[in-house]
Amino acid sequence: MTQAIRLETAAGVARLSLARPALHNAFDDALIAELTAALEALDADPTVRAVVLGGDGATFSAGADLHWMRRMAAASEQENRDDSLRLAKLMRTLNFLSKPTIARVNGSAYGGGVGLVACCDLAIGVDTAKFSLSEVKLGLVPAVISPYVIAAIGPRHARRLFTGAEVIDAAEAHRIGLLHEVTAAADLDATVDRALHFWRKGGPVAQREAKQLALRMAGFAPETAAITDAANAALIARLRVSPEGQEGLSAFLAKRPPAWTLDNGSKPMKAD
Repeated sequence: MTQAIRLETAAGVARLSLARPALHNAFDDALIAELTAALEALDADPTVRAVVLGGDGATFSAGADLHWMRRMAAASEQENRDDSLRLAKLMRTLNFLSKPTIARVNGSAYGGGVGLVACCDLAIGVDTAKFSLSEVKLGLVPAVISPYVIAAIGPRHARRLFTGAEVIDAAEAHRIGLLHEVTAAADLDATVDRALHFWRKGGPVAQREAKQLALRMAGFAPETAAITDAANAALIARLRVSPEGQEGLSAFLAKRPPAWTLDNGSKPMKAD
């Protein structure tokens, strides 16, 4: 285990944390690989009954790491597709994990961090947390995480947040279904432990089958998700190397408004 994630297991509960607090637990390729491998190992461990996913420090996850974004901005379309498929595998692994999962949302979540929250069976967040799907500000879309976010909040709320990229608070995240419960920071662990108390009363085989039943009845299956992931990875790869995507990433890295911003005195970019 490296410094990107931290794992503690006791009494059948695996507590898995993103452990890059100085970088607000932002994603890079190393964190994605380590988190995926850890989840796969926990899925195969018969002594683990439930998984709690959280973040160290004050933030759950700020989404993409700045240095990782800079590298991918200069990468080819194929390299971007392969990169997106690795993120898609992480989300798919978490969503279809055979054990019950809790997102312990200790702080704000952006981009891919919202995807992790949406992939968990239960999401409990602190009342100070903020959430945003801000990809369109970079000329991109939240393609890889979209199936899981839409399953959590529905297509109407997704259309609003995907296109508007607004920041919402914990109360609004609860109202639209991204969070199941909102609590004060001092009560977060007690609220998580209460959920674990009830889960311990269920049979592990029945819980696994019940989770798969709910996913199956909602039209979710790992096989179909993999097909969707491939299409979404191709979409985000195409947008990252497009003129608008390159302008959005360049503007973000340079800390300037992108050329299409309507209120910065510039003319909008011409669409492809």
